[in-house]
Amino acid sequence: MQAEIITIGDEILIGQVVDTNSAWMAQKLNSIGIRVKQITSISDDKQHILNALAEAHQRAKVILITGGLGPTKDDITKKTLAEYFGVGLVENKEALENVENIFKRLRGANSELLDINRQQALVPENCEVILNKNGTAPGMWFNYDGRIYMSMPGVPHEMMYLMEEAVLPKLKSTLELPHIIHHTIVTAGEGESYLAQKIADIEDSLPPYIKLAYLPKLGQVRLRLSAYGEDEALLQEKVNEYAAKITERVGSAVVAQEDIPLEKAILNFMAERELTLSAAESCTGGYISHLITQHPGSSKVFFGGAVSYSYELKESILGVKNETLWQHGAVSKETVTEMVEGALLNFKSDYAVAVTGIAGPDGGTEEKPVGTVWIGVACAKKTVTRKFQFGNKRQQNIERTAIAALNMLNIMLKELN
Repeated sequence: MQAEIITIGDEILIGQVVDTNSAWMAQKLNSIGIRVKQITSISDDKQHILNALAEAHQRAKVILITGGLGPTKDDITKKTLAEYFGVGLVENKEALENVENIFKRLRGANSELLDINRQQALVPENCEVILNKNGTAPGMWFNYDGRIYMSMPGVPHEMMYLMEEAVLPKLKSTLELPHIIHHTIVTAGEGESYLAQKIADIEDSLPPYIKLAYLPKLGQVRLRLSAYGEDEALLQEKVNEYAAKITERVGSAVVAQEDIPLEKAILNFMAERELTLSAAESCTGGYISHLITQHPGSSKVFFGGAVSYSYELKESILGVKNETLWQHGAVSKETVTEMVEGALLNFKSDYAVAVTGIAGPDGGTEEKPVGTVWIGVACAKKTVTRKFQFGNKRQQNIERTAIAALNMLNIMLKELN
């Protein structure tokens, strides 16, 4: 079962608004056995919309449309849909009542409904209205020539409400859908090509109903097994079997057996064992701490840390010796060792990470060019330091440093626990 998503709005095409709707919708559709064949973003232009609808009709069984349903003149989706289906617009009683109720709630019981808001209740006469409790624009479901069309507002919380409360249940009850089983293995510290070579024979032995995807990002690769078919129990059994083979082969590079970020996997591991963590950051400016603390429950593990750019703060907060800094420099094995061991001692955590480097784009020397980074991880039993040489792009250097530090921490945790 294949679907297409069409997002409408000039604001998407000029980069003013990031299209997060499509990614969210695709995940939800995939979870019920519908695969998205194409995602298309188009302008607020009648002919562009008509062309996109006609082309999607040839490719997909389910066509989901978001955007262009507001009350202003540039919101032309509804009128264009009526033209596409060759029908007129009619006022829907339930949609009008919904508009009136929302208007009174926001403006007061005695407020007068504007004509421009009343027009929100006009819908193509061949649609089934799905009421939008979070906004005035109704959702519109069409059965046309063996295809399902669903038009929804582009406002994310309105679209999500309609999808979860009405669209997904209606699709499941209307269509005969296959089962889709996903299993994601998160790895860190090994490149995509290395992993592919290492598990090539396992990938070659996959049955035709199971696919393996490599999803790389900075310092990490997600290996996603996806199985499609009618027998859910068989699919789950086979996915588990191949996931176990891959995990055994990849070994210490495996971080998690679910699609979660590296830092979340570490938090889960440490929380289960009642272990604590602190951080000493220089070149990352608190980015490691941000990655950790964005997750609920991180306070069970993460004590906090220091963002210590200057020599003075490295000395006063972390206990780095003055002579170490002046003799070896802030970006050195000696300094990062004293930083991580100082964090461990002063913040009284079970584990600590420390980073110091030259993020760029300037500040480098011939001996220590931009992208030079020292990372340290430590616990009471062990301290490990490592030098990295990243590139000359500041943001990438910050992100790579954070991921490398977390990966070093992950390896130490697995070795000692």
